[in-house]
Amino acid sequence: MGTSIERVFFFTLLTLATLAFVGLLNVFLIPIFWAVTFAILFEPMNDRFAAGMGGRGALASGLTLLGIVLLILVPLALLGLAAATEASALMTAIERGDVDPGAPLRWVRENAPVVIEYVERLGIDVEELRGRLSSFALVTGQWVASNALQIGQNTVQFFIGVALMLYLLFFFLRDGHDIVGRLIRILPLGDARERHLFERFSSVVRATVKGTFVIAAVQGAIGGVAFAVLGLRGAVLWGVVMAIASLLPVVGPGLVWVPAAILLLTTERIVAGIVLIFVGVVLVGLADNLLRPVLVGRDTRMPDYLVLLATLGGLALFGITGLVIGPLIAALFITLWEMFEESYGDREGELGAAADAEAAGHTGEDRSPPIS
Repeated sequence: MGTSIERVFFFTLLTLATLAFVGLLNVFLIPIFWAVTFAILFEPMNDRFAAGMGGRGALASGLTLLGIVLLILVPLALLGLAAATEASALMTAIERGDVDPGAPLRWVRENAPVVIEYVERLGIDVEELRGRLSSFALVTGQWVASNALQIGQNTVQFFIGVALMLYLLFFFLRDGHDIVGRLIRILPLGDARERHLFERFSSVVRATVKGTFVIAAVQGAIGGVAFAVLGLRGAVLWGVVMAIASLLPVVGPGLVWVPAAILLLTTERIVAGIVLIFVGVVLVGLADNLLRPVLVGRDTRMPDYLVLLATLGGLALFGITGLVIGPLIAALFITLWEMFEESYGDREGELGAAADAEAAGHTGEDRSPPIS
């Protein structure tokens, strides 16, 4: 009895201490999560560095960390700065009237008055609509400016989070294999199951990052280059916006290039508009339709519709971090049910067959299948 009481008390205390510790780290869960994510993504690079340096894990982790900063974080910071500068310039141009968001409506009025007449019969005031478009552009500019100010005010908090993420990432890179090995020894699921879970976790992280952020970068780069070649204002800004929009399933980058193509077509830049439509439909569309199933579905072994639902759910619950967390939760759900099926599904079938055989023996009934 004493042993049972001790065991219950110990596991209760262990659960409470674990929950208290997780609550203590609640503010830092996002930096911790991204540190784990980067450690998984760059584990092969870190292992190659360690092998080439005679197993000196600390030096290898430092070089890997330096590579992450130079190849990812610095370019992202410079890209964000350039996009913010172009956004400010674009809003100024709209306020001065150099850019008219209502130009497509004016073109329709001049070249297709029948359409305007039909729309006005439906009770829509075209001039009011044009004014609303201009007001929407200005409100959007004010929103961008206010959020840029908010980001500036939270710069210290942001850099603290990044610094914490990089600090933890160094130790996760250096000690990652030992941490995983210790978790395998501690968890009570069985070593084979635990290794399978960790392998699935790693594959889903890699596939999700490739299938969201890498494809977003490719689509944003294609869009930004196209905007620059066609002489559109704010090419870097719209490339960044297109990359962000590509994270939204179904609509994606079309939220950016379709209005831009309409603007070109209605301002007598017909060839440029046709070229942008070709780029959007063919190049940007193929980057999503061909690469996403290959990069995500194959590695996660999840159907496309489940990846879509998990991504949308994660985005709604956790923001941009949910783009990775959502598919991870779905993969964990599927993996655990597969383990359940392997462990108990056949056993239930065997028990049912044994019960049928025993019942047949008691009744003398022949339950063998008929011979056709």
